Amino acid sequence: MADALTGTRGRRRIYLMRHGEVSYHRPDGSTVFGDVDLTEEGVHQAKLMRDLLADVPFDLAVHTGKQRSRRTASLVLEGRDVPLREITELEELRGTGLGGLSPDRIEAEFVYGFERAALPGAGFPGGETFAGFQGRILPAFESLLLSRGWSTLLLVAHGGTNAMILSWVTRGGLEGLGAFEQDAGCVNIIDVDVVDGEVIRRILRAVNVTPYNFVKVGHHFTVAENIARARLRR
Repeated sequence: MADALTGTRGRRRIYLMRHGEVSYHRPDGSTVFGDVDLTEEGVHQAKLMRDLLADVPFDLAVHTGKQRSRRTASLVLEGRDVPLREITELEELRGTGLGGLSPDRIEAEFVYGFERAALPGAGFPGGETFAGFQGRILPAFESLLLSRGWSTLLLVAHGGTNAMILSWVTRGGLEGLGAFEQDAGCVNIIDVDVVDGEVIRRILRAVNVTPYNFVKVGHHFTVAENIARARLRR
């Protein structure tokens, strides 16, 4: 199995997905950021991605261990014999949810949380700091990049995880997190040149591609805004 794309010196391609749609709202009106599964729409989104990526020759696929990530990966790879690996260090930003937060705090700390990521001590409501999140995600991702035995990878993760990786690709750091929206079931395409065990180049080929709505018609809100709006309506 090649460690580089055909004709290149050390170039590898990563198809970085966000899992399909889920619901973080319980029947009692509370919001929970736990190990939720895909909705029916989320399953549909994953199957559309399966069709879009049908001709991509994946050598390896990775999920985060969360059922929404694992199930999305399994649906995308349906009918294929591709090794599937779990890397729990790539889980989403950890927190306790929106319970007990006032509407103003939901707006400031959740909806616009990524805009504050570079501030000292800033973090997800009730959870880890953005700096701590960065310190968890990037070493795990870089270790994956340097591992042997693949040239084309499917990585199914989460909105925050993906934003952190995309900001690494563009060298935006914590200040760059807020620029990267990740719609449910989207894919990003990244090329990375690895030479002599070192990443020497990062190339962003596509961002937030959604086969169910390529040009985002009527898609006016971010995922965080939709979660907050649903919570505040209850």
